[in-house]
Amino acid sequence: MAPLSTLGNGEVGVVQEITGGYGFISRISATGFTPDIEVTMVRNWKRGPVIVFLRDTQLALGRGEASKIMVRRKEI
Repeated sequence: MAPLSTLGNGEVGVVQEITGGYGFISRISATGFTPDIEVTMVRNWKRGPVIVFLRDTQLALGRGEASKIMVRRKEI
């Protein structure tokens, strides 16, 4: 497993675990991040926010938020 923030542009990951406080987990789950959902990294410039695609939606996440979402890289 690796943090979502480590995926490169175009890489796909499957959400395994979300760490953090109750408020963060509740909010991020409401946006569609749940275990076993596929996430595609749209833009990761290794600094600043990342943009991901999941459930037919693009979302921007802060790097700190993305580091709390653990994913398993999916081989294409």
